[in-house]
Amino acid sequence: MNKTTNMYITNRSVSIASLVMILIGLFSVCIAFITDPHAAWTNLLFNNYFFLGISLFAVFFVALQYVAEAGWSTILKRVPEAIMTFLPYTSIVMLFIVVTAVLHFGGNHIYHWLEPGIMTEGSANYDKIIAGKEPYLNATFFLIRSFIYVIIWVYCARRLRQISLEGDLEGDIGEKSYWKGLRVSGWFIVLFAVTSSTAAWDWIMSIDTHWFSTLFGWYIFSEWAVIGFASILLMTLLLNKQGYLRHLNDSHIHDLGKWLFAFSIVWTYMWFSQFMLIWYANIPEEVIYHMERIELDNYRFLSWFSLAINFIIPALFLMSRDAKRNKNRLIFVCIVVLIGHWINSYLLFAPGTLHDHGHLGILEIGLGIGFLGLFIKVVLTSLSKRDIELKHHPFLEESKHLHT
Repeated sequence: MNKTTNMYITNRSVSIASLVMILIGLFSVCIAFITDPHAAWTNLLFNNYFFLGISLFAVFFVALQYVAEAGWSTILKRVPEAIMTFLPYTSIVMLFIVVTAVLHFGGNHIYHWLEPGIMTEGSANYDKIIAGKEPYLNATFFLIRSFIYVIIWVYCARRLRQISLEGDLEGDIGEKSYWKGLRVSGWFIVLFAVTSSTAAWDWIMSIDTHWFSTLFGWYIFSEWAVIGFASILLMTLLLNKQGYLRHLNDSHIHDLGKWLFAFSIVWTYMWFSQFMLIWYANIPEEVIYHMERIELDNYRFLSWFSLAINFIIPALFLMSRDAKRNKNRLIFVCIVVLIGHWINSYLLFAPGTLHDHGHLGILEIGLGIGFLGLFIKVVLTSLSKRDIELKHHPFLEESKHLHT
């Protein structure tokens, strides 16, 4: 039995802990739907969005290494490949939320523009601005787009993992499998460039239907990049501490740390650019988005707190070269950043759906713990089924001897 399998079978405490976390999540979501169905849908949506972003970015990361012909990350390739196995779970939940929103099932009224009569002139619910967006924002097209996103993402993720396995079985340097992966990755990058933005418009920005931002797609991608790099780096470091990924060195860690630091700054820049331009213009239908988040008592502290830790912690702790090679410091920063962006994920949804009734409390945290438990179980199970160490890859030797 290889060491990869032993990792999961012998570490029963992690398996039990993940199961307990899943039960906490199930209990929390059941209580949420019993007490306040509308808030429960928001709770489910924002937690699912957070983990969908992590798992989807893992697919993007693997595809990017192919199209860039990058060799530095080859020895840790199994980590993002394991993370992206969680994508089908979050995709199913996302489709469930979308379908129930269209059918108004179970009190799902997250998307205001789906309310009956809102686009029908003469109706008591008629909204002229929303009606003007009907060619794009209509239930049928909304469903079709959502299914297209999921099908593309999940298919490419599964195909890239399958090709990676073929590379291990191929022998030599796995050149044939590499070129297959390059072709799939090229198509994925092109499709992802479009679908990542349109999915952000559909699933998040359309909640605040009167509001729009031309930066929103980039803003969401930068957040996915931060939490994606943080998750890949955190899991890589924790595995290495347990004796896995034997060829991981300070240069690999430094490169991942640089990406985490860089995209934390990019995310902050996107946040500020969107905020500053809207606030300066002071157009009522635009500024309301930020007013709900920084002027309502139940969101004000969370807004400034999440901005502060998502920018200040990476900036302070990862500025120097040595800091990006300090494993314990990087683990701390990754955990803080993931918590900070989980809070920011809540702020993307709650003000537009719950308005002044939103509250980040025990049930939201409980469901987040449940998602985390399922994420840990799925990812570790995936790692246990395959060798963590790649056997055949054109850039394997280059990655083993990386020095920067």
